Amino acid sequence: MSEISYRSLVWLSYRLGATFAFGIPLVLFIWSTIKNEPSIIRLLSIYWKVASLMLISMLLLTGNSSIGYLTSFLSPILMTTCLWFWIDLNEELRELSSRKALPFVLKAWRWALSGYSCLYASLTFKSLNCLNQIESSQCPFWREAPSGLNQVIKSTFNFLFGASWTETLSAFVGYLGLIIYIVGLIQWLIIRFPKKGRIAGDF
Repeated sequence: MSEISYRSLVWLSYRLGATFAFGIPLVLFIWSTIKNEPSIIRLLSIYWKVASLMLISMLLLTGNSSIGYLTSFLSPILMTTCLWFWIDLNEELRELSSRKALPFVLKAWRWALSGYSCLYASLTFKSLNCLNQIESSQCPFWREAPSGLNQVIKSTFNFLFGASWTETLSAFVGYLGLIIYIVGLIQWLIIRFPKKGRIAGDF
């Protein structure tokens, strides 16, 4: 695959991510809140907690941290898993009529996100060699979109707080977020999962 084609696929994956990993679930969360669908609200609440790893990855990549390539690879796998993992939520969602717009869109989105996650994970798998600090010609492609997001954050941060947002600060926030994420994941694996299993409950 040529570098131009690979770069286009990387940018396509980011654009699809903005749609399927952020835009549509945000609309669904607002929609389900208005319609007061507790099972959908709970599922999406869990999803946002897990999907925060993708934002953390972008912050790390902005700061040129090599671990961002690993978290970028893991994030779509965890996002898809959290959508299908819960027995109680799956049962509740099956009981919702597919003739209604909200349940139908949710089910279609879950499958669409699963397909997107396969694409994104396969692309980020090729970037894992960047973990070795060996800068290949393809590594910078993964930092282009996060750098663009960083400019938006920088402008917003400067406007709201009158302070400068730097790549070093971005990496620091990314590492801090990653530590909190890992602590939360370990706590769930050690404490909650052995007790509750695949039951979401009030998680």
